[in-house]
Amino acid sequence: MIIELKKFGTILISRQTGKEAALASQSFFVGINENEIIEVDFDGVLTFSPSWGDEFLTPLLNKYGDRLILKNTSNPSVKATIEILQTSIGKQFKIAG
Repeated sequence: MIIELKKFGTILISRQTGKEAALASQSFFVGINENEIIEVDFDGVLTFSPSWGDEFLTPLLNKYGDRLILKNTSNPSVKATIEILQTSIGKQFKIAG
């Protein structure tokens, strides 16, 4: 499964919109295979804040663990936010090479 974050916008900055995106995406996971990989694609995202990321990514990491893979993370805003989240939650995201 691939989740294209640009569908939620290119500037992902507020905790509230991150929470709304997380709620809106819940239907994607209904009936998901227990071995299915979940790819979160940052292509097209210009700005990505820790508060938005915490609301959207942290629950996914907690639920799906190593099955969650982040891709197209080269944007400096995305990279910095992922580093902040990893430090604050004490877990590592898998990043596609």
